[in-house]
Amino acid sequence: MPRADTIPAVEVKLTRAVESTHVRHIHWLKRIIGDDLVGSIVINTGNVAYRRPQDGIAVVSLGLLGP
Repeated sequence: MPRADTIPAVEVKLTRAVESTHVRHIHWLKRIIGDDLVGSIVINTGNVAYRRPQDGIAVVSLGLLGP
């Protein structure tokens, strides 16, 4: 069961390709709150879902989240 003080990070970008500059605020948040950040996701306008190999941040297309 997750702790009550855990925080997910969700960022939305109107771009198809997520680059390092697009996730800088998630990295900043991780530095500030540390292990309380339990997961990170960037929702974008692309057409695939993947996990960034450099930092493990999930990248998910908005179109994959629903009909």
